[in-house]
Amino acid sequence: MSDATTSFTLTLDDVEVQAYPGETLWQVAKRAGETIPHLCFKDAPGYRADGNCRACMVEVEGERVLAASCIREAVPGMVVRSAGSARAQEARRAVLELLLADQPAQDSSPDRSSHLWETADQLAIDVGDVRQRLPARSERNEPTVHHVEPRSDSLAHARGHDATHSAMNVNLDACITCGLCERACREVQGNDVIGLAHRGAESKVVFDFDDPMGDSTCVACGECVQACPTGALMPATLIDAQGRGDSATADRTVDSVCPYCGVGCQLTYHVKDEPAPAESEIGEQRGRILFVEGKDGPSNQGRLCVKGRFGFDYPSHPARLTRPLIRREGVPKGLDPDFDPANPLTHFREASWEEALDLAAGGLTQLKTQHGPDALAGFGSAKCSNEEAWLFQKLVRTGFGSNHVDHCTRLCHASSVAALMECLGSGAVTASFMQALEADVVILTGCNPAVNHPVAATYFKQAARKGTKLIIIDPRGQALDAYAWRSLRFSPGGDVSLFNAMLNVIISEGLFDQAYIDAHTEGFEALAASVEGMTPEVMSPVCGVEPDTIREVARAYAKADKAMIFWGMGISQHVHGTDNARCLISLALTCGHTGRPGTGLHPLRGQNNVQGASDAGLIPMVLPDYQPVGDAQLRAAFEELWNTELDPKPGLTVVEIMDAIKAGTIKGMYILGENPAMSDPDLTHARSALAALEHLVVQDLFATETAQFADVILPAAAWSEKSGTVTNTNRQVQMGRAALAPPGEAKPDWWVVQEIARRFGLAWNYAGPEQVFEEMKQGMHSLDHISWSRLEREGSVTYPCPADDASGQDVVFSDAFPRAGGRAMFSPASPLPPDEPVDEAYPTVLTTGRLLEHWHTGAMTRRSRVLDEREPEAAAYLAPAELDRLGVEPGNNIQIATRRGTITLTARADQTMPEGMVFVPFAFVEAAANVLTNPALDPFGKIPEFKYAACKLSPA
Repeated sequence: MSDATTSFTLTLDDVEVQAYPGETLWQVAKRAGETIPHLCFKDAPGYRADGNCRACMVEVEGERVLAASCIREAVPGMVVRSAGSARAQEARRAVLELLLADQPAQDSSPDRSSHLWETADQLAIDVGDVRQRLPARSERNEPTVHHVEPRSDSLAHARGHDATHSAMNVNLDACITCGLCERACREVQGNDVIGLAHRGAESKVVFDFDDPMGDSTCVACGECVQACPTGALMPATLIDAQGRGDSATADRTVDSVCPYCGVGCQLTYHVKDEPAPAESEIGEQRGRILFVEGKDGPSNQGRLCVKGRFGFDYPSHPARLTRPLIRREGVPKGLDPDFDPANPLTHFREASWEEALDLAAGGLTQLKTQHGPDALAGFGSAKCSNEEAWLFQKLVRTGFGSNHVDHCTRLCHASSVAALMECLGSGAVTASFMQALEADVVILTGCNPAVNHPVAATYFKQAARKGTKLIIIDPRGQALDAYAWRSLRFSPGGDVSLFNAMLNVIISEGLFDQAYIDAHTEGFEALAASVEGMTPEVMSPVCGVEPDTIREVARAYAKADKAMIFWGMGISQHVHGTDNARCLISLALTCGHTGRPGTGLHPLRGQNNVQGASDAGLIPMVLPDYQPVGDAQLRAAFEELWNTELDPKPGLTVVEIMDAIKAGTIKGMYILGENPAMSDPDLTHARSALAALEHLVVQDLFATETAQFADVILPAAAWSEKSGTVTNTNRQVQMGRAALAPPGEAKPDWWVVQEIARRFGLAWNYAGPEQVFEEMKQGMHSLDHISWSRLEREGSVTYPCPADDASGQDVVFSDAFPRAGGRAMFSPASPLPPDEPVDEAYPTVLTTGRLLEHWHTGAMTRRSRVLDEREPEAAAYLAPAELDRLGVEPGNNIQIATRRGTITLTARADQTMPEGMVFVPFAFVEAAANVLTNPALDPFGKIPEFKYAACKLSPA
């Protein structure tokens, strides 16, 4: 909307109202207090109006025909009649009556409370009268909808009813071909699955080439379901056996944040209440989530992906932990193939909270007394709230007495944070991913947003459609290649060589921004000297990209007025991960591409709160807000805040802790919401370390693989069962709200951590996360001007925030960097080979990662019905030529071996994979990818080399 000084007036139903340039009459009317009926238009970000349903007609003085208010632009002095026009009202009613005549009866509708039926009620239409006056098309001898013969034998699909998709139900009998689903799929989410086939009365919605929805390329984002005004597309959970449904059966709605990736999509739970214990966090109701809708949050604008929309049912899985458990005497620790997580009482016995907490804390305090503070360590979780992360690291530092606390950032972006802290003085992103819409050039490297950050990917798709040059740099292909200006498939492990060659081109051709370099940086001369000999011709054999292509993309990035770089774990999870990030930072600084809209550096964070958990101090070498534990002055502030002397020595990281257990120095652990028995590299080593612990306390939702090594298991509340804040990849601090009560005796993590702390003699007495947040504000300047009440009111505030009533800063470092002197630093990096290069014995590169449907170790997603049905088995992804070389057919079993172990899984052909490489997802315990991975560490970020291991393949 334009500034108020550019506003003008028009007359609506004899009342003078204010309008702004570019507004439609529908928007003007809504702001004036009247919502005009609409069907083909959706009042949500990203949706354009088509004006094809004609349900929103208004009368404009001086014009012969009525105007569709959703597409008619307001102009000064216009005289419009809407509610006051009998002609417009009659036109609207006529449109609705014709549509309703072809609808299933409301009682048998796929959505008895759809927007269409609401509109009929708004216009006071008597549906029974309509059906008497206007027989349905099938009774009017008009052409019926022509259906292309589907590639499925499904008779239901051929009739327009399609239940082939595990998440969504299709009933084209209720479709009015308004086009909203097509716009939702193509323009909002950019997935290009839904289209309209045929013409005129025979028009119909199709998926791909009129495939059943479940057999199509649909990625199940569910945007079409959220857009559909009739119920023709509905969540499958709301449809009964007769194809009937009702979207208004929920008793209440609760706004919260998605529990999966770092995009931080806001959503709304639709909850049906059921009896629950009175002492639960949200009162008398346990409740059940019926379905989820996207909310118009700053990072998602109403969009969700398959996990956020349909992966909400894991908290009600039968295997959910509901009572504390204690290991039975004589039962050995380890992964028992006969162990059933849904029936853990074969290996554990139930206990009261009092007994379990006493044993959990007692075992840890005894080890501290016997062996000292360094005998204990803790793993926190990026899936918990900021407040819970703060309490956990505080417990380790003030109760355990050491800094041996870490979490999953060590396994995903530790090297990125190390480089950003070194070069810029901050570990957070310099601009949000929404800024891609303002950029002329966007580089995506080492990331696959369409799979790992699907809603962020929608912004990249939209940017490309607007003319942004999208450059994808990765050994593997991906869905976003279809939107790319250039896709560079470099040789695995050759990233530093490629980036240095790009820097060589930019510097040797004088394409750098000298003024920016002089004003904002230091060390440029050393960088220029380091890359002087790394020409594209020299680096091309190493990185596998043609010299001319290297020059082309380097020039495009350097010459752009505004450019951004996004990266993921394909950059960070290497022994040279910090060097990779250093190179990307150097590219941005060399060209002056930071500190302005449409510019910046953005490591796409993985889990929903990995940014917030890092900010809150779940890192062994820094206190909250990345303040080094060895800095006496900074440490003194926390000693005063917590009234405890703190250890000045940096703690051990995730992998180092496992080594220390094997060495006998760490003897007890408290693991909250992490699953190192699946997530650590070289799992054989990690699992043997967990088995060697004298005392292990695990706090989780399920009896995970790690919990099978525990002495005590404490049942925790799921994200939808507690309140607290999280911080997404954009630095947006957001409020999550409890929608359900925890089942049985499960408790919020903050409550459990506090009870453990009390048994360490700490006088904690927090009444809830709000009090914890107030303490956090005393130790974290990043939370300045962000209060709990403001977050409850606004839902999201970006840090840094300059004032209580100001918006947070989406783009940072416009004037200076948070380093001594305010200047960023160039840090040259030399190409190094992978820790374990391929050879004759192990000739294939193994890389690992996530799937669209599954998250990390699968503890949540594999217990979600829709997600597990869509991707139920472990598979290895190889190029078709690689399968031919092995003599393996897709669907057959294949064996993958490294120097650390062997797994067997199904082979799957993937056209995006290069030859000589295999991709394995790490969510499947039956074929655990991390049995194979290399535990070698980046010397700076201490992150393992998950993305490169030498392996050999053979038919199983």
